[in-house]
Amino acid sequence: MKQSLSRVRQPQKFDFILTLILVLIFISSMLAIYAATPLVPAYVQTGGFNGLLGRQIQFYVLGIIVIAVIMYLGNDNLYTFAKMGYFIFLALLLYLNFDSHVLYRFLGIHVPFVTPVNGATSWINLPVLGSLQPSEYMKVILIIISAYVIIDHNADKTDDSFESDIQLFLKLGKWAAIPLISILIQPDTGIFIIIIFTILLMVICSGIRREWIIAGVIIVVVALVGFFYLFYFNQDLFGKIFGTGYKVRRFYGWLYPEQYANSDGLQLYSSLLSLGSGGLFGHGIQANVISIPEAHTDFIFAVIGMNFGFIGCIAVLGLCAALDLRLFIIAQRSKSNVEKLMIIGFLAMLIIQQFENIGMVVGLFPITGITLPLISSGGSSLLSYMIAFGIIFNASMKAKKLSDYVYD
Repeated sequence: MKQSLSRVRQPQKFDFILTLILVLIFISSMLAIYAATPLVPAYVQTGGFNGLLGRQIQFYVLGIIVIAVIMYLGNDNLYTFAKMGYFIFLALLLYLNFDSHVLYRFLGIHVPFVTPVNGATSWINLPVLGSLQPSEYMKVILIIISAYVIIDHNADKTDDSFESDIQLFLKLGKWAAIPLISILIQPDTGIFIIIIFTILLMVICSGIRREWIIAGVIIVVVALVGFFYLFYFNQDLFGKIFGTGYKVRRFYGWLYPEQYANSDGLQLYSSLLSLGSGGLFGHGIQANVISIPEAHTDFIFAVIGMNFGFIGCIAVLGLCAALDLRLFIIAQRSKSNVEKLMIIGFLAMLIIQQFENIGMVVGLFPITGITLPLISSGGSSLLSYMIAFGIIFNASMKAKKLSDYVYD
């Protein structure tokens, strides 16, 4: 690739503000997971340092090591490492697809180290190391590769034509198509949505023609209007087009949680009850007032509301906003275009996941199985973000200070 990045090994401008925010989020994660412990099934909570809280601490420690290694190596060889990671995790994604859509479908057996969870074949269970979710790492890898592809394309193009934009779409599709299809058929709709919207936002920021954006918005609006029109006014045609499968039933559970409280609306109904019951200050840590499905992962925000009330929810939202704002500032001050675009991608990924998780917990969006980043329990999600933060810390060290803008 033509873009080069200067190596950063000495922390002359170490980002203490970003570090403080991450430490506060770490503390919030520990409190939330500890609070969720009574709500988690016994087969998940093994106790001791191998329990949920202990494992989360281990993953955070490992994440700090990952950040330190990336900071030592610098961002010089990111594209090379990203390509290596791409093919490794693509092979793991295809391995999962082979299990669920070939071997199990026709022979009724699973490949080694693979066990479906809630109908999805997304995890590889490794001895000693625990479960690995390849799609979590692939979303970070695709952001890195997409940033290089976009910057190199912009450096080589001679005009801002539709043909040039189509060439960019094809270049990105060459990298993203197979992983996205593989993730979708696992099925892991949540991460599929995150990757799609993240890459789209990176492309929008890359300087494509405005007509593509307008056309995209129109298509999305028409699709949503058509979907809801059929749902409310033509149920027969809606059923013929979308069927009556699990995903469609969850849509009914989203719109009518009380009516489907004992079936597909159980998760949302329990979440809303938990948030409402918490009041201003909550019931206190480890409260077990209402049973919350997936309390330690997808619905950790509902646990925060039940245990720490409205004040606890506002505190977590404040930390999320502070982290997003800090990444925006780093991206704005970054001297490298490729690093700037990568940080934009990481920020988009973070905001989309925050909005979708909290939105589904409070009933604004359908439930898609997306966790609250850096707070929910989960090793693959946490470590994938730590890879991103290692890159961000390197970029922050080289970013301009406020005073630099005065003399530019």
